Amino acid sequence: MIKRPRRLRGNIAIREMVRETSLEKRNLVYPIFVVEGNNVKEEISSLKGIFHYSIDRLEEEIKELMDLGIQSIILFGIPNEKDAYGKEAYSEKGIVQQAIRKVKELAPRMYVITDVCMCQFTDHGHCGILDQCGHVQNDVTLPFLARIAISHAQAGADMVAPSDMMDGRVAAIRTGLDEAGFMNVPIMAYSAKYASSFYGPFRAAAHSAPAFGDRKTYQMDIANTDEAIREVELDIEEGADIVMVKPALSYLDIIHRVKDNFNMPIAAYNVSGEYAMIKLAVEHGLLDEKAIYESVLSIKRAGADIIITYFAKELCKWI
Repeated sequence: MIKRPRRLRGNIAIREMVRETSLEKRNLVYPIFVVEGNNVKEEISSLKGIFHYSIDRLEEEIKELMDLGIQSIILFGIPNEKDAYGKEAYSEKGIVQQAIRKVKELAPRMYVITDVCMCQFTDHGHCGILDQCGHVQNDVTLPFLARIAISHAQAGADMVAPSDMMDGRVAAIRTGLDEAGFMNVPIMAYSAKYASSFYGPFRAAAHSAPAFGDRKTYQMDIANTDEAIREVELDIEEGADIVMVKPALSYLDIIHRVKDNFNMPIAAYNVSGEYAMIKLAVEHGLLDEKAIYESVLSIKRAGADIIITYFAKELCKWI
């Protein structure tokens, strides 16, 4: 009996023709941090190569993304004023709402996703409304999240992405959007969002670290997998159009399990800590820069259809 080769013989062309997983620009979403003020383009110390932009400096960033072929962004806003109820999060003149309108003015075809949460906008840094003892009140928070999502849709957002992890928030947002006439605005839910140590650079960038305590009471235990399936299933039942796993690289097993269990589009967030580790290793010559492509390809291979990543621009070298 003739033994068959275990891998395909031939040149690169034939191997690329039968490659099982491909990473394409349309799979990528690039995060943008918007701040108040004028003429601000400031590198974020915790995220080398990523910047804070004021509204008047967004044009150069959006033009670069369009020239690279990146079609989707997710916006994070950092306000000057914060309070216990995060009022700037749903203000018509809020930083995110202004950014949405500006991006749509600059590039009407750019797909704009917005982060729906309160942590950047509350003076305590938690993702919901607190009671007198400092505990997050899940049900009291839901109308506020719906109000934020509606304000984003009114400003022109193409998709809203609740990242708070309050129970029932997808249903509340879906009902709110529908009643406000935004039936066609989809929801990308942060469904399996873990209480991870890999968020540090983002919290510094978004000025969203909690003033006290942590978020383990409403984000997921890093040791759990069955819980992720339950959380995803609940969000789907409540009307999520896309479900997300966050972080990505340390939770590839979760991405794969969600893909196996649900016939749904899946997003994964290649978070700030993952970016910072690989970026630092490449800059110090410990890894070849192609490790960037390999790491993000692994997220796609695990089952993600959409990848939110700070590496989006660099990935365009190889895509």
